[in-house]
Amino acid sequence: MRLERLLCIKISDIGDLVTATPALGALRETFPSARLDVLTSAHAAPILNGTGLADQVLTFPLRAYERAADVFKPSALRQLLTLIRYLRAQRYNAVLLFHQLSTRFGALKHAAVVLSTGAPIRAGLQNGRGWFLTHSVADRGFGALHQAAYWLKVAALLGAPESPERFPLRVGISEADRAWAAQQLPESGYVAVHSGSGALNVARRWTAEGFAAAATHFAAQRGAKVVLLGAAGDDVEMLRAQLPAPYHDLVGKTTLGQLAAVLERCAVFIGGDSGVMHIAAAIPHLALYTPFGPTNHFAWQAWRPNGDAAVIARSGVLCSPCAYVGHSVGLRSGCAARTCMRTLTPEALLRGESRLEVAQRTRKPALEVLGVPIDGLTFAELLDQIGEWVREAKTLQLICTANPEMVISAQRDVLLYTILRRAALVTADGVGLLWAARHLGIRLPERVTGSDGVPLIAERAAREGWRLFLLGAAEGVAARAAEKLCQRFPNLQIVGTHSGDPVPEQEDEIVAAINSARADILLVAYGSPLQEKWIARNAARLQVKVAMGIGGTLDFIAGTAQRAPIWMQRAGLEWLHRLIKQPWRWRRMASRLPRFVIAVLLRGSRPRRDFEGIGGRYG
Repeated sequence: MRLERLLCIKISDIGDLVTATPALGALRETFPSARLDVLTSAHAAPILNGTGLADQVLTFPLRAYERAADVFKPSALRQLLTLIRYLRAQRYNAVLLFHQLSTRFGALKHAAVVLSTGAPIRAGLQNGRGWFLTHSVADRGFGALHQAAYWLKVAALLGAPESPERFPLRVGISEADRAWAAQQLPESGYVAVHSGSGALNVARRWTAEGFAAAATHFAAQRGAKVVLLGAAGDDVEMLRAQLPAPYHDLVGKTTLGQLAAVLERCAVFIGGDSGVMHIAAAIPHLALYTPFGPTNHFAWQAWRPNGDAAVIARSGVLCSPCAYVGHSVGLRSGCAARTCMRTLTPEALLRGESRLEVAQRTRKPALEVLGVPIDGLTFAELLDQIGEWVREAKTLQLICTANPEMVISAQRDVLLYTILRRAALVTADGVGLLWAARHLGIRLPERVTGSDGVPLIAERAAREGWRLFLLGAAEGVAARAAEKLCQRFPNLQIVGTHSGDPVPEQEDEIVAAINSARADILLVAYGSPLQEKWIARNAARLQVKVAMGIGGTLDFIAGTAQRAPIWMQRAGLEWLHRLIKQPWRWRRMASRLPRFVIAVLLRGSRPRRDFEGIGGRYG
């Protein structure tokens, strides 16, 4: 079939459309006489102005249809039907969908638009939801390839070349835009700073202090002035107060074309994960310095196949990235604590430093249950491993004690799932996991629980000289537990305790207290999954060798809560004792435990489809 009318669909934000421009360039080169239309969002469309990459740019607010109910609003339905009628009338030979089908409803929306065209060729990424595609490339998940590389592969399905070095990112810059930029910035070699990340993604924003320090460094190094870019909602007030004077303030004063023309006159760009960062990546000579936190930088970092790679800095927290991981959108807005961005220093950005080694699991698990790795080891082996880490580990090693409730919670909580995949050890704390292992043909040696493990760790610590810090539980409980453990093991060194909840505002103070105590092992009793998330997001700056979540263990040791009798523990009935003592748990247990059993019977070791690829493989 001769391809004479092509439609490319990328109804997304500014940066997303920029990543599609290499594929559009490849298609334009391959089909120079074909009509090439692009369907995108209204605010991103100006990116293509003057590029020659599209014969017609159509716009549609697909983001306005976030729920099924939105489709049936009269105005929205009219707008959708108008689009469908228009696309049908164009008689496209082929439609290329430049979207990953991350949600069921999102896949249905795209299927409706693509099928409405009536095009015989429908190309895109396949992750199991692309049933409406006739030609597809395997979607290996966010970060397996850069987004621009994915769209080049989709274009290659129609015969376009896939060579990244031939097709850079492109943005439309007119001569009028360049004239305006020259009027604002009469010289060249400026240092551009953009502190925004879009209104929906404020967790991606770095601190004003960090941006100001980096801008000051490069301005002094190059003898250049700073140019402040962005919009009114980009946290610019604090940045303005800290930038070196004089500087050029162009906040809210540029169109997209003018913004790109301004960046052409700059030598350095400092900015977070945003559409402006992708525009900056399209300027070949511009040196990029980008702090990344929640977002998967492998998927979204600057596309520079021909030139120097952008400098990417990360704080190295164990839970990052938490957005756009596997086949899941994940936590698009990050978490409330924003620790991954707050703790990233200007020095790390200037050096391009990234402490990713903290997030590498090196031990191969005995098995996986619903995608969660479970290590088959005894208490004796656990203690030996802790001893080895205390002697030799250069970064924090996280131990999680998992039960069926935690595993089933992780099927919906992408952050918890990511942490469990990256933890140094995940032990089987719960008879349900022993049953699941037997069902999968593997016999685990024993349950390794936090409640039993803490006294054993304390006993070995007293003998080996390990220093412990107890964190969490109600006021006074950690101190009481420490006193009882020291009475039981006279040589034990508990070098600090801190009670309370994992309040983000107190993180810096708590981390400082733990580090000043020079502890080897941190035992955290915030309850799951708060304790695992707290450790993970502070892992890069905690100076302990081992950290472990221990749930309500400190209450048992302090005597403020009663543990199940020995015979119930041995019979695997601790859950029943807990239910009798805390009857409010019945709803949670009734919903999660049957789901765990059914999920294991149906999926066994396999994760849910959206989470495939999260956490990587094991060394």
